[in-house]
Amino acid sequence: MRRRARREDLGLTRAEFRTLARLDSPRRIQDFLTYEVRQNFEPDGDTVLSVREVLAQRRAHCIEGAMLAACALWIHGEPPLIAHMGAVNDYDHVIALFRRGGCWGAISKTNAPPLRYRDPVYRSLRELVMSYFHEYANLRREKTLRNYSVAFDLRRVDPKLWVTNGENCWDVDERLGEIRHYDLVTPRQVRLLRTRDRFEAKIDRLRQWPRPRGMKKKR
Repeated sequence: MRRRARREDLGLTRAEFRTLARLDSPRRIQDFLTYEVRQNFEPDGDTVLSVREVLAQRRAHCIEGAMLAACALWIHGEPPLIAHMGAVNDYDHVIALFRRGGCWGAISKTNAPPLRYRDPVYRSLRELVMSYFHEYANLRREKTLRNYSVAFDLRRVDPKLWVTNGENCWDVDERLGEIRHYDLVTPRQVRLLRTRDRFEAKIDRLRQWPRPRGMKKKR
C-alpha cells in the first residue's frame, strides 16, 4: 500500500487535490471541516458522500467528514485510518484517527459540541474512545456509547469507492459494520450509569449549523 497518496492514485482533479494538500496537519483538517463544511442534514435521504462530493457540496456528516480527513492525512504520508463508534438508542459516530508520539488523536465532523476533535494524548484507541463516553448521550439524557471498532485503513478500499464515487459510498459504511468491535462497558456497568443532568443536556442542545425544522438530530 502506497505510503503517500498521489493525485493520480486518488483520481482527483488538480483543484480538488490542491484543496486537500493545503490541509497539512490534523488541526488544519479539523478547521476546514468545522468552518468551511456545513452540516449535512440529508434532506433527500441517507447519504455517505465521497470525498469529491463533500468538496463539491461543502456539506458532510460524521463518516463523510472522516473520509475527507483520512484522505488529507494520506496525501501527507499518514495512514488513512477511521474508526466506528456504536451506540444504543442513538446515532453511531465515525472519526478519523492520527497519531503523534505514539498517542492517538481524532478528527471529527459533528454539529454538536461534545463529539469533536481530540488532541493526540491518548495512549490507546480505547482510551481515546472513552473520552467521548460521558458526553455521548441521547435526547433522554441517557449515555449511549457502547462499543468501538479497530482502526480501519481506507487503503484497503479502492479510492473509486470512497474518494471519487459519484454515488453514495455504502461499501465503506458496510465494511465498518463488519470489522471487529470491542465493548466499552459491561451490562452491570450499564445498569449503574447515571443520566446526564438537565444543565448538561441544555449545553448539549447547542448546534453550530441550524437544523431545518422537522428534521431529526444528526451528529
